[in-house]
Amino acid sequence: MPDQLLFGTEVFLNGLMAGVLYALVALGFVLIYKASGIFNYAQGVMALFAALTLVGIMDGQVPFSHLINAVLGTDIHHFGWNVPAVLAIILTMGVMVVLAWAVQQFIFRHLVNQEPIILFMATIGLAYFMEGFGDIMWGSDIKKLDVGLPQGGSFWIEENTQWLGFGNENFYGFFLDQLDIVATVIAAILVIVLVLFSQYTKQGRAMRAVADDHQAALSVGISLNFIWVMVWSVAGFVALVAGIMWGAKSGVQFSLSLIALKALPVLMLGGFTSIPGAIVGGLIIGVGEKMFEFIVGPMVGGATENWFAYVLALIFLVFRPQGLFGDKIIERV
Repeated sequence: MPDQLLFGTEVFLNGLMAGVLYALVALGFVLIYKASGIFNYAQGVMALFAALTLVGIMDGQVPFSHLINAVLGTDIHHFGWNVPAVLAIILTMGVMVVLAWAVQQFIFRHLVNQEPIILFMATIGLAYFMEGFGDIMWGSDIKKLDVGLPQGGSFWIEENTQWLGFGNENFYGFFLDQLDIVATVIAAILVIVLVLFSQYTKQGRAMRAVADDHQAALSVGISLNFIWVMVWSVAGFVALVAGIMWGAKSGVQFSLSLIALKALPVLMLGGFTSIPGAIVGGLIIGVGEKMFEFIVGPMVGGATENWFAYVLALIFLVFRPQGLFGDKIIERV
């Protein structure tokens, strides 16, 4: 097979795996938007906060140690123990549930029926608060996250795909990172579970009812507070999984919060109210940016991955603003 076709296939597969991770981040936005009409700007910071908390618990770090030491003049940083990854993930999920309750109780419960721009500004404030709170709580240094996920290229895949080159000396098999493969499988399973939860469970149907009409949902006995806490908790769990995958790949650092920006084009393509749209949009963005960089990048000097997704989203905004699967809103005056 020609070199370009082989390398193009490898780029396509890597794009698919990146797309699944984009879709996972976008799902957190979709879940909250469907249930409450709030565009949660803080979703990326939630992934950062979850990853920081997970690393802190695993390493036995004392929360607010820098603040405690500055006030009391002590030099305490760690408890002296390490927590297993599985237990640390469970404890971190508990922290995210408490965070979901606090967000609903102290912020959005007081903003019911407010204008969407006010709710959006509240999530911006929440994002900056959580970023600063995470800094004070766990420190701002770059942290390594190791939950036992494999790292590096898969030699098995390289060895078992080398024959596709039919003796081509320039082709050594497909290079696929093991962490990307595991992350793709986990993200795909989570996406399927969330779709099934939304469509076939009592809580999922209640969530969709709240999304359609708050007053009608209240009239049939659905608790808005419960649904919103549940949705923020699920979004927190999605943020935790995304934080683990991206944190294990590039380290837990404050730039991790910027993954939310990559989810915006996904939402614009798939639609803000569609779970399948988030999946399809993520795959389109993931494959599109990789293939565009592979085919067009060398002609224009490269670095097209930084802007391709946003240009594609801009085109969709012009010609189909509701996205591929979003609901078209028609207002009659």
